[in-house]
Amino acid sequence: MSGFGHYDQTAQALEREIRRYGIAIGLDWSDSARLRTLAREALSCTSECRIGLLRHPDYMERHKGELFALSELMLVTMRQSAQIGVHTHGGAAWKAFGRALYEEAERARGAGEGMSRG
Repeated sequence: MSGFGHYDQTAQALEREIRRYGIAIGLDWSDSARLRTLAREALSCTSECRIGLLRHPDYMERHKGELFALSELMLVTMRQSAQIGVHTHGGAAWKAFGRALYEEAERARGAGEGMSRG
């Protein structure tokens, strides 16, 4: 399986950057409420939204845009590796933000189903 090592290297690099930008915006990786709020915002942020954040004059907004872009790369990396049977994950920051993204995506799906039934 040495041909799939790049997923691990990508995960490690993404973990470093996720942690770095999380620290820059003052994230506490154990604050699940704040992580879920941020995840909800990340999931609703389109590519145009991310570009707007990345170009924002306020560096905190730019850092948030970087974190959102990294979360997209994180999800793509996990999806691609899973398609070939490789389980890819990073460290504590990756797992904390990934969990928040997953929980918020599930919540949004549930809310969407509830709305379509009414």
